Amino acid sequence: MGKKKIAVLFGGQSSEHVVSCVSAANVIDQIDKEKYDLLLIGITEEGHWVKADSVEDIRSGAWRESKVDVVISPDATRKCALITENGVTREEKIDVAFPVLHGLYGEDGTVQGLFELAKIPYVGCGVLASAVSMDKLYTKIIVDTLGIRQAKYVPVMRWEMEKDMDIPVAAVETHFQYPVFVKPSNAGSSRGVNKAENRKELIAALKEAAKHDRKILVEETIVGHEVECAVLGGGQKPVKASGVGEILAAAEFYDFDAKYNNAESRTVIGPELPGNSAEAVREAAAKIFNAVDGYGLSRVDFFVTNDGEVIFNEINTMPGFTAISMYPMLWEAAGIPKPELVDRLIDLAFER
Repeated sequence: MGKKKIAVLFGGQSSEHVVSCVSAANVIDQIDKEKYDLLLIGITEEGHWVKADSVEDIRSGAWRESKVDVVISPDATRKCALITENGVTREEKIDVAFPVLHGLYGEDGTVQGLFELAKIPYVGCGVLASAVSMDKLYTKIIVDTLGIRQAKYVPVMRWEMEKDMDIPVAAVETHFQYPVFVKPSNAGSSRGVNKAENRKELIAALKEAAKHDRKILVEETIVGHEVECAVLGGGQKPVKASGVGEILAAAEFYDFDAKYNNAESRTVIGPELPGNSAEAVREAAAKIFNAVDGYGLSRVDFFVTNDGEVIFNEINTMPGFTAISMYPMLWEAAGIPKPELVDRLIDLAFER
């Protein structure tokens, strides 16, 4: 049997473009080259799809200068990429796709819809799970039905702010005392997330979040351990939850800069947590993954208070695969090395 062709997509039009490139390079390093031939598809921040020649070009950024255009055909009878070079277009068959795309237009169901149309197997959650998990407001609405505690929240719409900023500000101040957290409903890697200590900071944070999305969440402040749990499986495969990892943010909270640019931020696998909260996190992670119709993989994030209460924060359906990313580290600690993890995720794509 010959090798199968895997298309790895990276980059994208989201604020997490750079993180996606780093994740993709690490995923590509772990793909079994005895089993798969690679087609590397980079998507620029402007939305231009090009063919990358190598993982080195992804790491250096040289792929953005590629003159070879590539798109995936939505035609289900062809299951291919259309590659255009020097004005000549050819077809290249695709057996499976790995969209290592974070954030909007990659983790939100849009590219998953393209693979569904094309009938190309793909790694990760489907259209529904991707869409509702990307949208923090709708995730919260689903989790509300599970009896799992989550941060109290007030939704704010951009149009409400534009009409009269005093109305959403009053709604927040009626529900919460300062400080509060303000975050776009659809954004990843803590982009557009700010802490507000007073009304002036709240207004500034709302305006910043509105640059990223028309729906905004304002949440109560939770004091506790920030922890994450990795989930793997779905369909006929039982859903497995990893152990728990804790984030020790160098900044006041785990924003984009603390996550990717501050070497003082650390992650701890198997931290000391109060009571049986670690097991409660694992149970809640699997329950939430199933409730959103998850498949393949997700990372589910929680707070654990000092008295052991578990509070859901958010779910990420295409978690990072960077050197500091918790998802692969948690499975490695559970005895699944990165090459085996990537292989399992691709196998799940074929099984769907």
